Amino acid sequence: MAERKKAEKKTKTTAKKKNAGKSKKVSRRKQKNGFGRWKLLFALAAAAFLALALYIGYCFATLPDIEKAVARTRQPSTTIIAENGQEIRTFGNVYSEVVYPSELPPHVVDAVISTEDRRFYSHFGFDIIAFTRAMAANLIKGRYAQGGSTITQQVAKNLFLTSEKSIKRKVQELLMAFWLESKFSKDQILTLYLNRVYMGSGTYGIEAASQKYFQKSSRDLNLLEGAVIAGLLKAPARYNPAADEKRARERAAVVLQNMVNTAIITPQEREKALKMPLGAQIHDKLEGGKYFADWVYAEVNAYIGERENDVNVYTTLDKRIQNAAESALRQAVFANAESKNVTNGAIVVLDKTGAVKAMTGGINYEKSQFNRATQALRQPGSAFKTFVYLTALENGWEADDEIDDYPITIGNWKPENYTKKYYGTVTLEEAFIRSLNLATVNLAQKLPRREIIALARKTGISTPIDDTPAMVLGSSAVKVLDMAVAYLSIANGGYAAWPYSITEIYTRDGYPLYTRINDEEDRARILDEDAVEEMTDMLEKVILEGTGKRARLPGFAAGKTGTSQDYRDAWFVGFSDRYVAAVWLGNDDNSPMKGVGGGTLPAEIWKKVMTAAESDE
Repeated sequence: MAERKKAEKKTKTTAKKKNAGKSKKVSRRKQKNGFGRWKLLFALAAAAFLALALYIGYCFATLPDIEKAVARTRQPSTTIIAENGQEIRTFGNVYSEVVYPSELPPHVVDAVISTEDRRFYSHFGFDIIAFTRAMAANLIKGRYAQGGSTITQQVAKNLFLTSEKSIKRKVQELLMAFWLESKFSKDQILTLYLNRVYMGSGTYGIEAASQKYFQKSSRDLNLLEGAVIAGLLKAPARYNPAADEKRARERAAVVLQNMVNTAIITPQEREKALKMPLGAQIHDKLEGGKYFADWVYAEVNAYIGERENDVNVYTTLDKRIQNAAESALRQAVFANAESKNVTNGAIVVLDKTGAVKAMTGGINYEKSQFNRATQALRQPGSAFKTFVYLTALENGWEADDEIDDYPITIGNWKPENYTKKYYGTVTLEEAFIRSLNLATVNLAQKLPRREIIALARKTGISTPIDDTPAMVLGSSAVKVLDMAVAYLSIANGGYAAWPYSITEIYTRDGYPLYTRINDEEDRARILDEDAVEEMTDMLEKVILEGTGKRARLPGFAAGKTGTSQDYRDAWFVGFSDRYVAAVWLGNDDNSPMKGVGGGTLPAEIWKKVMTAAESDE
């Protein structure tokens, strides 16, 4: 019995030892597994940290050259100015002198900081609070609704980087911001920001913006103007006062409220500021004239060569006539687009010296910058007949001489009159007034075609003219501007004419680079005086008795209608006592219009524009 108990005790003791051994092994295994997991996590964290460090190092290594970024060149600005002094358009970037924060009214700097970076003077280049708030707002709204960049980060982006939206650019922006904070004082960073940030309408820096929008130095900005400047920094194209004064004021009200919220101004001061004036002439910009501005800009270097200075280009454009031309063209096209299938047009108005007073190259510049007044080639139709009859008059024919209006066949070509009828024997004057095709072709057969072509060329037609029988009916495509210039040579009594648009060019500092010399006394006669006088009488009768009756003015008016085959082009070109104008209507795809001839809509448009031009009101 005793031996049995002893054996059982021994067995239990052995079992306990075995179990204890097993427990120790399990415990060691658990410890080992736990350590392995921590080791793996540590390895992964180390790898992630290394990858991040390598990426940051890569971003740092690929930062742009700081010296090159600071010294980078810019495109000199060219401001195109109308005859009355209003700006039409500015090309390139406008910068002005450096202005330091200490030179500005305190409320201007306060407006910028309270809106763009409230903790500018306390953060180290990165505002954690603003960043967190912006991230939360963006997550809640599910879109980019708020930015968290500091002024330092904006300087880094504007001065050294691009606006590319990528992680790399954002990391580089942050690195550059830290570098800026370590190298420059807060006031120096603010100076860089205020003088290099884009402020809309081609302006960079607070001084350029102030001069453009308010015609005054930034040193003299009132509280409302300072708020407008601060407000447009969020979206320069949207909030600048030249684009939309109402929207700029609404945004300024938000800026002023920010200043109230940060206890910079009182609510009463805010209400007072909202009633302050905005600049001398906030709307000193001509609406329209963009086709003209493009045309002028392309010519500037031919006058003054390549340059590094910003320049102001003073032109011949007349605001009143330009507005009348644009309005008349748009109204006619919009009212007849569906019923007449007419979708575009162009107008050029010149004075008797060749100065371009109005140019409209289409009905919608935003949709198409193609200038139909200077670039499009369109068939002039019967408007070209003027050169045929003028050649005849120069060759000894007279207006009352007779010509046959009978069917004629030249090779495979069988021209017809517009009415499909023929009128027998008619005078040159009658044939021209009624725009008879058959009589014109018969007349041209009795003239050297090369002389007709030469006359058209010396009066201003610069495009190729085909030496074919159909040429006399306007089969060769021409430019609207050229047609206006060609008729100007008749309007001015028979002298050579050239269109011009630039009168003076100055640097922005007021240094003269070009001044046009009046050379009217040196004009060369290119047309016979008697022939021109007789041609003018015939053109006048086109309006009084013939196909151009809808263009009739209270005073003197002379002109010619033109319609190409299948109504693809419709023209009216003519002159009054003081001005010459060419009007063209058609479609860019060359599709036919529905019954739009030169004596219809083009003549009506011409009358509206010339009435406005002659009114002097």
